Amino acid sequence: MAKSNSLKPIVSIILILGFGSLGAVFTVSEIPNWYAGLQKPSFNPPNFLFGPVWTLLYILMGISFYLIWKQPSSKIRNKGIIFFIVQFTLNFFWSIIFFKYHLIFWAFIEIIAMWLFILFTISSFAKLNKTAAWLLVPYISWVSFAAILNFAILQLNK
Repeated sequence: MAKSNSLKPIVSIILILGFGSLGAVFTVSEIPNWYAGLQKPSFNPPNFLFGPVWTLLYILMGISFYLIWKQPSSKIRNKGIIFFIVQFTLNFFWSIIFFKYHLIFWAFIEIIAMWLFILFTISSFAKLNKTAAWLLVPYISWVSFAAILNFAILQLNK
């Protein structure tokens, strides 16, 4: 049991970072081609910034998830884990919708759903561990910015 608990933080971080990075498969090839040809707002960050930001966010998400996963099983914990899995799944599919299929409008709708599930996750996590909730604040902040950026790209490329 103790060995299992000592592996949880490592497993949490590696799984979140690993699965989170899979979205890059759909992103990287589209940046120099399709994405480069889009009109973007003045506040669009340089492309090199996205990788390090997402890496840090996935690490924070992994730590946050671990802090909840190690809690005794309960309805609140399980609900928080479900919210986390839903938002994380939406996170993955946003890259496919936006970059692979070039569906900017639907990516915007999807990122709003993702944002809501991140908020639900933070709220659920806060009931069990305030640190776990606070570790997701940079994530929801970045997704808020990404939603604004997605909307601006949508408007500029109608």
